[in-house]
Amino acid sequence: MGKLLFRGGMVISGSSSEKLDVLVEGEKIGAVGKDLEADGAEVVDVSGSYLFPGFIDGHTHMDLEVSDTVTIDGFDSGTKAELSGGTTCIVDFATQNRGEGLKYALDRWHEKADGRASCDYAFHLALSHWNEEVSRELEEVVSGGIRSFKLYTTYDGMVVDDKTIYEIFARLKELGGIAGVHCENRGMIDARLADIRKRKGDRKHVSDYPWTRPDLAEAEAVSRVLKIAACVDIPVIIVHLSSFLGYEEIRQARKRGQKVFVETCPQYLLMDRSRYDLPDGEARKYMIAPPLRKEKDREVLWKALAEGNIQTIATDHCSFTIDQKNAGKEDFSKTPCGMPGAEERPGLMYHFGVRQGKITLEQMCRYLAENPAKLYGLYPAKGVIAAGSDGDIVVWDPNKEWTLSAVSQQSRSDYCPLEGTRLVGRAKQVYLRGALAAENGVIQKAYTGTYVTARAGGGAGISY
Repeated sequence: MGKLLFRGGMVISGSSSEKLDVLVEGEKIGAVGKDLEADGAEVVDVSGSYLFPGFIDGHTHMDLEVSDTVTIDGFDSGTKAELSGGTTCIVDFATQNRGEGLKYALDRWHEKADGRASCDYAFHLALSHWNEEVSRELEEVVSGGIRSFKLYTTYDGMVVDDKTIYEIFARLKELGGIAGVHCENRGMIDARLADIRKRKGDRKHVSDYPWTRPDLAEAEAVSRVLKIAACVDIPVIIVHLSSFLGYEEIRQARKRGQKVFVETCPQYLLMDRSRYDLPDGEARKYMIAPPLRKEKDREVLWKALAEGNIQTIATDHCSFTIDQKNAGKEDFSKTPCGMPGAEERPGLMYHFGVRQGKITLEQMCRYLAENPAKLYGLYPAKGVIAAGSDGDIVVWDPNKEWTLSAVSQQSRSDYCPLEGTRLVGRAKQVYLRGALAAENGVIQKAYTGTYVTARAGGGAGISY
């Protein structure tokens, strides 16, 4: 692989935007500066474009067995969707099912991903089964390059109780790991699901769905998890934050001096619960957990982003077909929850965030690249355009107009949640470790993604 000299573009970092040249030598960035010269380099004219570091999606579910089915996007189509939009690395949730060892779970995820990925990939490890043997095995997992984990406070197959959460937090503190937590109160959800059936005789109508997973259920679980983390004295990540009430619990914890990192997703910024009032066949498309909230919640999340109080924007890409969603036709609780979103995340955040003045270019870089790299131990190889970093570069055309559509998307899902939305701003070219891998949404080089391991991260260098 030769040399590439990107000339004339505006290099975006988490703290600045400056017109600089970028020299890529092989798979790595060799130099960044003004008026660079490089004998034998191919000059790539990027005048009028922004140069972002390759975006990182820190929350994906590829090839996940859930709700008696499997997500329609595996690492093949899912990473192509990510790459086409400008994401050059994902962190997927390898999942330990009940009774499984950690090595077994990770080996299964390597079987799913290795040789099938078109962008780079790392793993979190979702924990559901805990005992002394798993605790011992965790040390090997961390030393092998897995430093971020996930816990659930709901879902029959994944929920862990408060004692287990405490013990896992304590073990991660010893080992230098960090956990993200899906926060919803399982008891409140189960009680409301039973109440709907008792009062109405069935659970057919999706319009009842958001009532069964209220913002109070999220807020209660956030509060409880943060208090457990405070007892252990360990930082924690609240994933896919959806509500004002949940955010208030985080604000109060931070006032007490607690270190809390927060992730939200485009769906919670751009859609609201009115989607559940659509005819049921349409409404089921938008069933995600936590559910879409009210306009007030959206406003609070945007304000928190503007103020730098949310650290990352991920997709929670968990895609299904309409037929798969229709498993909940007679009972909405049987609908597999999740939506596609891998391809459009950068475009949505640029169009509705940067162009509309809600966040800056630098914040977009922080939330989509720099912060997830720091949080998950991938920095500085990922998340920044700097000498020595991977040659993951997104050439961003700020004026490119395009339309979201299921017909043109890389995801195998047969619907697009924001079908017909017209966006301005798109990844013109996406370079993965120095090679052109996607152009204007079309994959140019597939299946070259490699597995990357994490060094100590845990949010070092992230401010809020």
